[in-house]
Amino acid sequence: MATEIKAPQFPESVADGTVATWHKREGEAVKRDELLVDIETDKVVLEVVAPSDGVVGKILKDEGDTVESQEVLGSLEAGSGSGGGDAKQEESKDEGKADAKAEEPKAEAKSEPADAEGGDDDAQAGPAARKMMSEHGLSAGDVKGTGRDGRITKEDVEKALANRQEKPASSSSESKAAPIPEAEPGEREERRVPMTRLRKRIAERLVSAQQNAAMLTTFNEVNMKPIMDMRKNYKDAFEKAHGVRLGFMGFFTRACVEALKRYPEVNASIDGDDVVYHGYYDVGVAVSTERGLVVPVVRDADQKGLAEVESQIIDYGQKAQKGKLSIDEMTGGTFTISNGGVFGSLMSMPILNPPQTAILGMHKIQERPMAVDGKVEILPMMYLALSYDHRLIDGKQAVQFLVTVKNFIEDPARLLLDI
Repeated sequence: MATEIKAPQFPESVADGTVATWHKREGEAVKRDELLVDIETDKVVLEVVAPSDGVVGKILKDEGDTVESQEVLGSLEAGSGSGGGDAKQEESKDEGKADAKAEEPKAEAKSEPADAEGGDDDAQAGPAARKMMSEHGLSAGDVKGTGRDGRITKEDVEKALANRQEKPASSSSESKAAPIPEAEPGEREERRVPMTRLRKRIAERLVSAQQNAAMLTTFNEVNMKPIMDMRKNYKDAFEKAHGVRLGFMGFFTRACVEALKRYPEVNASIDGDDVVYHGYYDVGVAVSTERGLVVPVVRDADQKGLAEVESQIIDYGQKAQKGKLSIDEMTGGTFTISNGGVFGSLMSMPILNPPQTAILGMHKIQERPMAVDGKVEILPMMYLALSYDHRLIDGKQAVQFLVTVKNFIEDPARLLLDI
């Protein structure tokens, strides 16, 4: 009896998805809970696993096809197949010995060049495979496709990259698959790569934020020396007590929460002609990944201590790099923090994350000469930027919010004393 392989139940915020990679082929045996196919949405990559032991039957949705929630992707037949071809192998065994001998050399002659020279220049590739090939300068002819009808999968690209690294630098095949091919003098080379669903969604939201909000940015600078001294004095004891490193994001999250309590408009959102004031503090933390920018949410941040906030942010970062964040972990949020300083950004104007009305941008810590009590001192300074929706937040509130965050960071004792 056949069991349907269905796409997962998408949340209301996700309309559809794209079949990114089939990890199994028709006729291939699978075990219960073994990964069958990846579905890429505009937020996350969802994994579809085998509901039971069996053999992959007919695949109805190929890589690159668009699927809706709970749509049938294929079927899983009962039995214990053997990786795609027992029936065909039995038929070939029944054929005459002379025919077998005649066909064996042909198969060898056909497969050996494919392994040595790559694949078919006209072979199709799935979205994940195309992205990886583009990043590493590979063409379809450099990768041997093992998917359905010779389609190139992500695993095929990884295998091709591994083979390329194993070959000596002087080999002709490695120079053929160089990440950046040498262009002839005067040539103006171009590459056209389709956007991923996540990248398209990011683009839509950023354009929408600029078109539908009266966005303005205010700046300030903060002396990071008190926080850096505190980290230096207590980082070992903190890590020993809580099992997590003491970072800057925990301090900034706590400082922002306390500032949001004082200026509720910054924690609010606009819904049509209504203003929604949130009585909770769910802080989104922007995380950069290979697929694009994602914003997991630290929920009820006002009820979490430094160690819990730091631990959750680290966990989100690791999940994001592996593509394991769930949609629930990225849904909602009343305020966002973006740390461009980890990439060396000295100053920027972050774009709002709708329907939120404000976002804080952190930047690189840079030593600068500062005037302190009539004297010049070299201090580790950071520029802070608050982008906000001027339809709801006035300049006075935005500036006072940012000054409040600055005061908490420059005098961390205020966070404990609530002043």
